[in-house]
Amino acid sequence: MNAPNPPDRCRLVLIAPEHASAAEFEAALGAALSGGDVASVILPQYGDDEAAFQAFAERAVRVAQEHGVAAVVAGDSRVAGRVHADGLHVEGNKADVADAVRRLQGRMIVGASGGKTRDEALEIGEERPDYVFFGRFGYDRTPEPHARSLALGRWWAEMIEVPCIVMGGSEVASVESVAATGAEFVALSAAVFAPGTDPRRAVAEANEILDRTAPRFGD
Repeated sequence: MNAPNPPDRCRLVLIAPEHASAAEFEAALGAALSGGDVASVILPQYGDDEAAFQAFAERAVRVAQEHGVAAVVAGDSRVAGRVHADGLHVEGNKADVADAVRRLQGRMIVGASGGKTRDEALEIGEERPDYVFFGRFGYDRTPEPHARSLALGRWWAEMIEVPCIVMGGSEVASVESVAATGAEFVALSAAVFAPGTDPRRAVAEANEILDRTAPRFGD
């Protein structure tokens, strides 16, 4: 859940996994959000058709908001509006981000994928989204985060004021290496929602690691 006084360190963002049914994810998300501090939940479309994605997002948004957590739809701004999401994540180019910021920022969170290079990230950052995201949805297949995502997150956190989210790995312990970059947020998906995982326990463990190891932003 979203703590009344959020910790002054890297915080957790959850990413809905691919191929999850609406009912399964609704239950898993509720369990995860009861495990401790979570800043937001991002719901990627993963190529689903509009009707299926809207049905999935509607249930997930309700669960997130009941726990005081921001729900961000990645993909379709129409779906984001229909399900009353708190934000939209844009995976397109600079022009797509600029359009979303112009139309929606102020009414909802507008985040964006930051690309694969520093130049791509800077182009996106020029449009001043509410955050940039380093990594790819659904590609957290190794225990540790991708080295490129870590490098971009470290560089961005040192140079740019816009907050960043860095995709973690498939193990909860990967939050430590993301936090060490100075990134404001670490994203987990498989580490929390993989089959056989206890989502509540995973979120509790992630927060315990962050409480113990993450740098404090005020220091």
